[in-house]
Amino acid sequence: MSNGTWTALILLALATVGCAKPITAPAPQAASGTPSDAGREMMLHEQPADAKPVADVRESAEDGVEVTILGRIGGGTNPWVEGRAAFTIVDPKLEACQPGEGCPTPWDYCCVTDQLPKNRAMIKMVDAAGGTVEQDARKLLGLKELQTVVVKGKAKRDEAGNLTVLASGVFVVPETEAK
Repeated sequence: MSNGTWTALILLALATVGCAKPITAPAPQAASGTPSDAGREMMLHEQPADAKPVADVRESAEDGVEVTILGRIGGGTNPWVEGRAAFTIVDPKLEACQPGEGCPTPWDYCCVTDQLPKNRAMIKMVDAAGGTVEQDARKLLGLKELQTVVVKGKAKRDEAGNLTVLASGVFVVPETEAK
C-alpha cells in the first residue's frame, strides 16, 4: 500500500475511535435553569422519597400505574422532543461518556449504547387533558442534558415494552446530591 493509502486508513480509524460520533456533534442547548411560570406549576417542591431508578420501573411498572422514576436526562444525541415538554432519561447506574473519550455529546451514552434499551424511559409532561405540553422542556422547566430528575406520573407501555411516563411533576435533584 502507498503512504497515502495508509494515511487515509489511519485517519479513518481515528475518526471511528471512541463513540464513533463526528467531531462536529451539536453542543448542548443552554437552559435557563429557571422554569417558566407555567413550568413552576409542574415542579415538585420536595424530592419524592419513593423514587426508583429507570431500570427498576421499566422492569416492574404496569401500564396505567402511578410511578416515581429517577434518571438523568440523556439517552441520545438529542434527548429532547422539539416543541414539546418531552425528553428521555437514563438509569443513573449508567455512566455518561466523557468528552476525553472522544464523545462530544456525553449525554448520548454512546459508550454503553448496548445497555440503553433496558435503562431508558421517555418522559412527557402532560396537561389536564392528558396531552403533551406544547413547549420545549428546556424552556418550560429550565432543564439541560445530564441533570438528574425525579418524575411522578403514570406508566404507559407500547407493544415493544418501551416505557413512557405521562408526567404530572418533576423534581430536579441538586448536582451535589446527584453524584
